Amino acid sequence: MNRPEYTHGLAGTGTPAAAIMLRRCRARRAARSVPMKTYVATPQDRERNWLLVDAEGQTLGRLATQIADALRGKRKPAYTPHIDVGDFVVVVNAEKISVTGAKLHEKMYYRHSGYPGGLKKRTLNDMLERRPQEVIRLAVRGMLPKNRLARKQLTKLKVYAGPEHPHEAQKPHKLEINTR
Repeated sequence: MNRPEYTHGLAGTGTPAAAIMLRRCRARRAARSVPMKTYVATPQDRERNWLLVDAEGQTLGRLATQIADALRGKRKPAYTPHIDVGDFVVVVNAEKISVTGAKLHEKMYYRHSGYPGGLKKRTLNDMLERRPQEVIRLAVRGMLPKNRLARKQLTKLKVYAGPEHPHEAQKPHKLEINTR
C-alpha cells in the first residue's frame, strides 16, 4: 500500500514552488535521521598547561573573569562543563591590582566565626595590606560555579603578592589579559 508523502498541502499543484517545498521536506526528514556526535572530554585526554598572569595595574573584576575562564577550560575547544579540563594559573604581583571608583575604601569583606557576635569585616584596602593574594582568590571564587568541581578547580590557582613564584619548573606561558 502506497502512503502519500506529507507535503504541506502542496501535492498535485504542479507549481515549481510546490516541488521546492517537497524537496525541502524530504531533505529535513533525511537530516533528522543522521545522528549527531558530540565530543565529551574525559579526564584521560585532557591537556593541562601552566599560565602566568601579571596582575600589576589590572582591574580586579576583569582579571578575575579571565582567570576563572582559564581555570574552567572555557578557552579550549574541548571544554566540557562537568569535566575539569582547565589550566593551572599562576598570578604574580597581586598587591598591585587596581580597582575603579571608591571600592578601595567602600568594598567590604565579611567573615563569621560561627559564634554570636562573631562577624568580622575588613575593607579592600585592609585586605590588600594584610593578604593581597586572598583578594584575587575570593574574586575568582565568586565567578566559579558553587559546586565540588569548582572547589577542585580553585586549587589550580596559585596567587603570589610579589613578582617571584616557585613554579619556574612548570614553564608557565604568559596569559594575555584582554582589556577594553
